[in-house]
Amino acid sequence: MKLDFSRPDKPTDNATIESLNARFRSECLNMHWFLSLADAREKIAAWRGDCNTIRPHSSLNNLTPEQFATRCGPTAPAAPPPPAHTEVSCLSTLSGYT
Repeated sequence: MKLDFSRPDKPTDNATIESLNARFRSECLNMHWFLSLADAREKIAAWRGDCNTIRPHSSLNNLTPEQFATRCGPTAPAAPPPPAHTEVSCLSTLSGYT
């Protein structure tokens, strides 16, 4: 896998992600006060759930992503979840010592 970074101040380099970021900011981040990390996670998960199960997307012929995935049938298995977050000291990571 090769990392490819967009050029600074060039939103047209990755318009899809820029659109998602703008929508996420206007519909979720700017609409809520997050009282804690747990509260932020809960509200963001609710927003994501709404986008994937309730809101139709014009790029999917006005289906929700959930409906679109169901119609497409089974595909490759989903990626495994990321490992649980653990705190790591930058110093120990850089030096190789714990």
